[in-house]
Amino acid sequence: MSGKVNVIVDETLLPVMEEQVEVFEHLYDRTDVDMTSAQENQIINKLLNKEVEVAVLTRQLTAQENEFFKMRKFTPRVYKFATDAVAVVVNKQVPDSVITLDHMIAIMKGGEVAGSLNRLVFDNANSSTVRLLKELADVDSLPDNGVYALKSNLDVLKYVYETPQSVGVVGVSWIMRPDRNTKRYVDGIKVLAVKGREGEPAGGGYYKPSQSNLADSLYALARPVYIINAEPRKSLGMGFAAFLTGESGQRVILKAGLLPDSIPPRELIIRE
Repeated sequence: MSGKVNVIVDETLLPVMEEQVEVFEHLYDRTDVDMTSAQENQIINKLLNKEVEVAVLTRQLTAQENEFFKMRKFTPRVYKFATDAVAVVVNKQVPDSVITLDHMIAIMKGGEVAGSLNRLVFDNANSSTVRLLKELADVDSLPDNGVYALKSNLDVLKYVYETPQSVGVVGVSWIMRPDRNTKRYVDGIKVLAVKGREGEPAGGGYYKPSQSNLADSLYALARPVYIINAEPRKSLGMGFAAFLTGESGQRVILKAGLLPDSIPPRELIIRE
């Protein structure tokens, strides 16, 4: 396998995707993955405008977005390779250890909520985390009060670290395996357990974004992860997608704290 491919990824998934690229280029030393990150809306626009051809997102293309490709007589290839979690974090000084989805939805709707956890902080107004909470709250826009958008997941971690009364909403891979830039902030925060809606599996208790809870559909803020290949010809993007969905890529997902789409087998060495 050889060649070069440009890949754009959802910024909330950047840490785990950086690991994927590192392993991929190590295994296939004649390949070059030029990876950049952006917010979800930006990624979609770049795909539709043919600025990029390979993207990693937490949703599939809508029917309207697919129409752009149908007009070109081309259908992008879409592969699910993981289940991600949106983590809810607070400063370690905060006594609370749990939060309900209904509480977060009330904030998203602009309503008054009881308690000190009444300020949601997102990475960006156009991010996939905002889109997820807007869909759950069934709102089209963010309220004037109680919800704040910064520029990145790192900014959210830093803000929560410095502002104890805030509740941060970030991609879970940012806190599972933090790098040097994020570790000091991650060490000063904690992940809240979330209770979902009544009548749903995630509504039966308070659950953290662990792999076992993701596998059992117990975490209310879980979401799929897809690689979308819009290359009109077979190229390195196909090879990268095969890697992500194959055993090596799935092991990276497992080690990063997300849920692989297919659990890699474990090899046991039995000595007599």
